[in-house]
Amino acid sequence: QVQLVEAGGGLVQAGGSLSLSCQASTRTFSSYVMGWFRQAPGKEREFVGAISGSGGNTFYDDSVKGRFTISRDNAKNTMYLRMNSLKPEDTAVYYCAADPVGRYSKDAPAYPYWGQGTLVTVSS
Repeated sequence: QVQLVEAGGGLVQAGGSLSLSCQASTRTFSSYVMGWFRQAPGKEREFVGAISGSGGNTFYDDSVKGRFTISRDNAKNTMYLRMNSLKPEDTAVYYCAADPVGRYSKDAPAYPYWGQGTLVTVSS
């Protein structure tokens, strides 16, 4: 069982930046593909991006490409999401997720482990 804890959410003005982190409680963190998802009020959970176990590969949803950056520090068992040029439509609860199989997927069912989420609110 892997425990994931997100941190860093908050209120930011449109055009601003915010960074989230996701701490994992596992000794084999580098073997997990990690993903970020978000869920806006009244909407389905959606994929934001993912990063390979080594951190050498990332991919993003088109809605955040060029504005968001995912990174990880395997020595600290932590993944990060740097969000720039934030828009009101980025307002959502952001979740990190872990996939021990390494499917490198944008589909939520591929990730068996989830954090509790952290709220990001972007004001216009």
